[in-house]
Amino acid sequence: MSDCLFCKIANKEIPSGIVSEDENFVAFKDINPKAPIHLLIIPKIHLGPISTLGAEDKEIVSGLILKAKETAEKMGISENGYRLIFNTGRDAGMEVSHLHLHLLAGKPLKFEF
Repeated sequence: MSDCLFCKIANKEIPSGIVSEDENFVAFKDINPKAPIHLLIIPKIHLGPISTLGAEDKEIVSGLILKAKETAEKMGISENGYRLIFNTGRDAGMEVSHLHLHLLAGKPLKFEF
């Protein structure tokens, strides 16, 4: 999708602080971090939010979670723990309508709303 910010990041049209990448996914630093480590993990192909996904997308969703696990291990944060968050829709705080997973770590995280 030509006007999608995350597609532009995946295509390296916009600098983004990439920390991990493979043929299907990119993990990069969030520009408005909510924790000392706050990454976004996206598929390189454009998919909308979870509410738009179907059964045919299950490999992408599971791949995002496995990429988060791999990235956490690579960064040395697995032992102390991390949080994974999917936001779906504006009321949940989703600002870019491209499937993405937040990975937060680097301090004890409280559960707050």
